[in-house]
Amino acid sequence: MVFRSLPRTLAVALALSSAALPAMAQQQTQQPSQQPGVVKSNHGAWSIVCDTPAGANGEQCALMQNVIADDRPEVGLSVVILKTADRKATILRVLAPLGVLLPNGLGLNVDGNDIGKAYFVRCFSDGCYSEVVLDDTKVKDDEQTLKVLLAGKTATFIVFQSPEEGVGIPVDLNGFRAGYEALP
Repeated sequence: MVFRSLPRTLAVALALSSAALPAMAQQQTQQPSQQPGVVKSNHGAWSIVCDTPAGANGEQCALMQNVIADDRPEVGLSVVILKTADRKATILRVLAPLGVLLPNGLGLNVDGNDIGKAYFVRCFSDGCYSEVVLDDTKVKDDEQTLKVLLAGKTATFIVFQSPEEGVGIPVDLNGFRAGYEALP
């Protein structure tokens, strides 16, 4: 199963409307003491971080977690969940480090079940971004990826540094449901 990437127009709109969120994720990974935005609440392994980007009409918030591979300290991810401005869709945005193999995409496994792949949509100097609309992405039959994440205990995101070498990075889903429900 392949996750559907964001349509180009939605991706551009999100990039413009939430430009500060990926930067917040990256800065939290590199410089926790100098992160932009404000941590509004913590929910298990997740935090709701809010900021008002330049030109935005109001504060924007995201549910975030930053993780590093146990055996590869140079491979870390920032996982961001945000709702579109119209509140009609939920976006999963993952920032992976430079040096990942882009054609293989980003694999996702929840509680031992393969969910599929999301492809990288763009790279900047801080890393490469993969984005999917969670509400529309089906795992199997009618089961939505968002529902699988809400019910799960552990997600593993897989990045590839070579065609043969996948690196699994565990993401704790403890507090994900509470954080998602509290996300403005």
